[in-house]
Amino acid sequence: MIESAKHTWRSKLHEIIYEADTPAGKAFDVVLLILIFLSVVLVMLESVSNLQIEYGKYFYIGEWIITIFFTIEYILRVISIRKPSAYIFSFYGLIDFISTIPLYLSFFIVGTNALLTIRALRLLRVFRILKVTRYIGEGNKLAKALKDSRPKILVFLFAVMILSVIAGTLMYIVEGPEHGFKSIPVSVYWCIVTLTTVGFGDIAPVTALGQFIATVIMIMGYGIIAVPTGIVSAEMAKGENSEPDSKKLHLNTQVCHNCGARKHQDQAKYCHNCGNILHYD
Repeated sequence: MIESAKHTWRSKLHEIIYEADTPAGKAFDVVLLILIFLSVVLVMLESVSNLQIEYGKYFYIGEWIITIFFTIEYILRVISIRKPSAYIFSFYGLIDFISTIPLYLSFFIVGTNALLTIRALRLLRVFRILKVTRYIGEGNKLAKALKDSRPKILVFLFAVMILSVIAGTLMYIVEGPEHGFKSIPVSVYWCIVTLTTVGFGDIAPVTALGQFIATVIMIMGYGIIAVPTGIVSAEMAKGENSEPDSKKLHLNTQVCHNCGARKHQDQAKYCHNCGNILHYD
């Protein structure tokens, strides 16, 4: 009887903390997102010197209140799952831990409380709470296109670097140290800045030949910027054509309380990883 009651308590806690399918779970996650947002805002405001002087004490108290809440939440996440390591060493588990400890570290290392902005990463849970899985699917397509484009982009970047070295060396010969091109590395730096159309203006050619070369480099820069976009777009189009129509994105937010597995199908009753039942009535 005691074991059954313990099991029910643990299951209910797990359902509230880890899932967003129930009103209680969604409410918990919404409160969590609000606190994360407030925490990031407090850290940002604290970095403004005049606000820090006037309201620094309140910022500090607010940060500690939110940190204590996150500490309790982290502990509850650990004890509500049968295999704590599944959560502790997961992506979200590591983010939750890293975003909780900075204020405690500030007792030993001054200034680490600024690292509380890492909590912004926890806002990624908004995709799960609002069930905008379709956007995650589009993100996965973009990530796959970038991965498939990697060899072509690396070859392109290698070619750009060779071009920058050649053009930088040429500018070093034409302009020379007296015009700011003090060495070949400095000239290559200028070439990359010019080629990417950034143009800091800290170094500029003076001679007519140098200005002509700079003009050619700037015009080439517009064409070069468009190349990676075309490569990735082509890979995305290829992925769209090859993807089967039957592939479906599921909006299920249930997390197995036994092994911590996610990404279950909408109508799933059992965990796809360990076979444990997902929901207790």
